[in-house]
Parts: sequence; C-alpha cells; structure tokens
Amino acid sequence: MHKDIATPKRTKEILDKYGFSFKKSLGQNFLIDTNILRNIVEYGEITEKTAAIEIGPGIGALTEQIAKRAGKVFAFEIDQRLLPILEETLSPYQNVKVIHKDILKADVLSLIGDEIKEFEEVRVVANLPYYVTTPIIMKLLQDGLPLSSITVMLQKEVAERMAAKPSTKEYGSLSIAVQYYTKAETVMIVPKTVFVPQPNVDSAVIRLKVRDTPAVAVKDEAFFFEVVRASFGQRRKTILNNLTSNLHAGKEKKQVVEEALAKASIDPKRRGETLSIEEFGVLSDELLPSFVK
Repeated sequence: MHKDIATPKRTKEILDKYGFSFKKSLGQNFLIDTNILRNIVEYGEITEKTAAIEIGPGIGALTEQIAKRAGKVFAFEIDQRLLPILEETLSPYQNVKVIHKDILKADVLSLIGDEIKEFEEVRVVANLPYYVTTPIIMKLLQDGLPLSSITVMLQKEVAERMAAKPSTKEYGSLSIAVQYYTKAETVMIVPKTVFVPQPNVDSAVIRLKVRDTPAVAVKDEAFFFEVVRASFGQRRKTILNNLTSNLHAGKEKKQVVEEALAKASIDPKRRGETLSIEEFGVLSDELLPSFVK
C-alpha cells in the first residue's frame, strides 16, 4: 500500500525533500487530512466511468484520492516546480495525466477532448486557489465543456454567495451567474486548521450540478448578465435607480426602464437582491429591444 500523501508527516517529508516553498501569489494551501479529501471525492460522485478534471493538484493529495476512483484524471498545474514532485507522488497511478498549463488560458476541450470521449461523464473536482476561484468556475461553465458537475473547495464566503437565495445579503450577480448554469449546494464546511500553510478563512466544498439547459430561457445571454450586474451596482439603490445609472444609456432611457419593469410586473422600488433569476430573465427580455440593436 502507498502511504497517503495527505498526512502532515508525509506532506512535510515531500516538501522538505524538494525544498518546496509556498508561493503566496499562487494561493497555495495544501490539504493534510485524508478523510476530508475522500469526502470531497465522494461528493464529486466520481466513478470509473468518470473523466475527472482537477485544477491545482499541488503535491497530488486530492489527485491521488480521485485517481483511486476515476477512470482518468486530468490535472492542470501552473507551477512548474510541482511537476517533478507530482511525477513522483502520482507514479503509482497510471490513470493520471498532469497538464502544465494555466486553466484560465487553456483551451481545455481541445487539450483533452479526444480522451474524454471514452468516458460516460466529465466532472471537475478541485481544491481551488482562492484568488481565482470565480474566474475558473465561470470559465468552466462558459467553455462548453460536457460537464456533469463541479465539486470544489473554495473560500466559505464565496461558496455562500454562489449558493445564495434571493433576499439574503449573500445573494448577488455571482449567485445568479452560477445558478443560471447549475444547481448549487454547499455540501461541507472545512476548517482552516487542515491546511498547510493555514489560510486566514474557513473553506467550504460546493457542488454545482450542471443543468441541461440554463435556469431561464433568455433571448440574449450577454445582455441578461449585463442587466443582472447593473441591478446590483449599488446594493442600497432601487432596481430602477441601478438600471438607469448602470446600464449603458440608461439615464436617457429612464422611461423605457420604467415601462419594462411595469411589463415584467416588478415594483421599481424593489432592490436587485429581491429579484429571482426568473424575474431577471423576464426583465432582460423586456429591456432588450431598446438597449441592444
């Protein structure tokens, strides 16, 4: 049996052997609790029919647990210094492919497209670097990858915002962007004590089950998101004020905005955070003809 990577002792041995120092700029925090890693893989619903994508494998602690259950693992690592470490720690697992690329700049589908065809499903499981969590998740959702789910560890407050419901202080444009594509659920809270180095905040694991079709059917997706962002411009302002100040040419078209709100049966005095994703869908379709030519 191979000794698990994710014990404090083994992690220290590996880091010492390679003289590895953490780069703050890459948001590197390595997990040192095997049970938590196994739970993440469990929530990620990984089986031998799964092609798994991991982002930021670090020294391979989570990769190893995914590899024990997945058909194939594609691990994207940006830090060149980790490549020789991963080559050693993951050597027992023939089903892992480490790809030395920045996931944000990579054309993921062309890199792994041919290889994922053999599998029934593609799922993402990762402990994401905190500073780029949102751009990574949005890229994965917008890149047209055939994903079933994304199960990732991230900052607890970001997870709360992604899974938030209307009329809560966490609910905002991020909640809507994520829930437009997925059903979001926080499945686990993870204390900061199980990482080296310890981050300043607690973490959470969020599971995003990708919808077959978006939560609402809208005529223009880009404009829908523009309306959502504009509506949350200043949280204390009403939806009418936010739309007129933040939509391009909104001030000149105040009357148009008022009419669209009336047609969508939305009280202009409401605040953006009280609107459901369905209401935003109706509203953006009402505004569309006047704002997008």
